[in-house]
Parts: sequence; structure tokens; C-alpha cells
Amino acid sequence: MNEKRLSFKEMCSKFDVTPRTLRYYEYIELLFPEKEGRARYYGPREVARMTLILRGRRFGFSLEEIRQWLLIYQHKGTRDQMLAFVAMADRQLAELDRQRAELDVTIEDLKSLRTTAADEAGKLT
Repeated sequence: MNEKRLSFKEMCSKFDVTPRTLRYYEYIELLFPEKEGRARYYGPREVARMTLILRGRRFGFSLEEIRQWLLIYQHKGTRDQMLAFVAMADRQLAELDRQRAELDVTIEDLKSLRTTAADEAGKLT
């Protein structure tokens, strides 16, 4: 086999994940390493899938959303997968905008309360 394969330990190190995380991704069928006895090996396909999984998590997608999205490629191909991604991204962008608006209000509330507390504390000295 010409393709570079990573061991379980190398895969954990490359992606800075715990062994538990990697085993869980296998358990929920996000990753499918080659197995030789008790050893697991990850080829380029699994490395690419792991990259997509971690990127999806960073964007706030659930593991189930990522799993379903990866299945689309397997069953329907690239075009359908990209269309599904656009829809997922649109939903997530709307959610992130909503969260940002909530954070902006919370930050302003905290700043206001902090200013009031600082003013009150200054009157006490």
C-alpha cells in the first residue's frame, strides 16, 4: 500500500484529540479505520473525514448533522453533499448571528452594571 497510514496514536496526535474521542467517532460511524488485529490504521480518506468532522464541530454543527452530511456523499455524490452543506451553513449562520446579538446585549448589560457598581463603590470610600 503506497498511501501513508496513521496509527491510532498518530491520528490522536495529528488532530490533538483524545483516544476516547477517536474511539467515539468510530463508534458512531464517523470514521472507519482499517483494522489489523487490535491495531487501527487511518488512511487519507479517514484523515480527510476527521478534518471535516473537526471543522464542522468548530462551526457548531452536531455530530449527527456531520454524520448525515458525510453519508450524503456516500449515497448521492458531491453535488448533493454541497447543496446540503449550503443549507446547513445557512441555518448555522443564522443561529450564530442570533447568539452574537444575545452576547452583545449581555455585554452591554454587564458593562452597565459594572459601571454602576464602580460608581457606588467610589461613593463608599
